[in-house]
Amino acid sequence: MGRLAEIAGDESSNDKSRTFVFQEEGHTLGNALRSVIAQYPHVNFCGYTVPHPAEAKMHFRIQMSKGRAIDALRNGLEDLEKLCDHTTEKFTQAWQEFEKNPVIDVIKKPEIP
Repeated sequence: MGRLAEIAGDESSNDKSRTFVFQEEGHTLGNALRSVIAQYPHVNFCGYTVPHPAEAKMHFRIQMSKGRAIDALRNGLEDLEKLCDHTTEKFTQAWQEFEKNPVIDVIKKPEIP
């Protein structure tokens, strides 16, 4: 099994509703991806569960009013990657600016008498 699979039994709902299983993933990806996909206009439901803490997998459910769930998942992963890249870029820029021109001494050791 790869890192992503579909749960069997979803065939009756056409392509609009699917549950995907991510191997070796958990709340970090689940919550971030859910927050991106839930904003899409044709998504009726988007959620995830981690069935058991001892299992390294996450179930991710998407239900659409229009379009295919797999397309929403693909778009969500791409948009999340762009968001992470943008965040990393902005953080790096701010850090470089801070290193050039530190305004305050962020870490001050307490003086011991």
